[in-house]
Amino acid sequence: MKKLAILLLMAVEFAVCGCSYNAPRNEPITSTAGNWEAQLINPGGGQASLLNFVIGMSVITNGGLDITGFSFFNQNSCFQTGLTAQTESGNAAFTTNNSTGQVVGTLNLTVTSTTDGSVLQLTSDPNGLTGTSSATLDTPGTLSNGVAVGVFKLTPGTGASSGCASQSGRFIMCQGAATCTPPV
Repeated sequence: MKKLAILLLMAVEFAVCGCSYNAPRNEPITSTAGNWEAQLINPGGGQASLLNFVIGMSVITNGGLDITGFSFFNQNSCFQTGLTAQTESGNAAFTTNNSTGQVVGTLNLTVTSTTDGSVLQLTSDPNGLTGTSSATLDTPGTLSNGVAVGVFKLTPGTGASSGCASQSGRFIMCQGAATCTPPV
């Protein structure tokens, strides 16, 4: 009987200790959604200056981007316009400082022409994605005043028109606005 009691006590202990432990988060959870406007800055001019665009996106759980809309502002020789003229993909990763609400992170975005294979890649600087959040350790928040800065690279596809040439430069993306100030 004593052995049975010890076994029963051990079973209860394993059951209690086996319950999952939810460790407290050490940083707030911030999400983002909505439209961002991008401006490509190429000191040499060319087609890159025509590749400014607006993108509707939200960051999904694994850091991927759920892209809900995309449109270039201008006609250009590197990408055709239309709903299926290109595909977009990317990812973002950012953290929120619990005491200040400041958000820092990275953003990567790739736009690929479905007609000629041209590729536009945007890569933010380290901590080049910034903004603010109202998130706390207990309450998720939303990114506001978001700005992303970094470098872009344009690679013409095999079927690109003669006006499309390889280019690179800087970009700035503004959350919900046509202009914004890059972080210092």
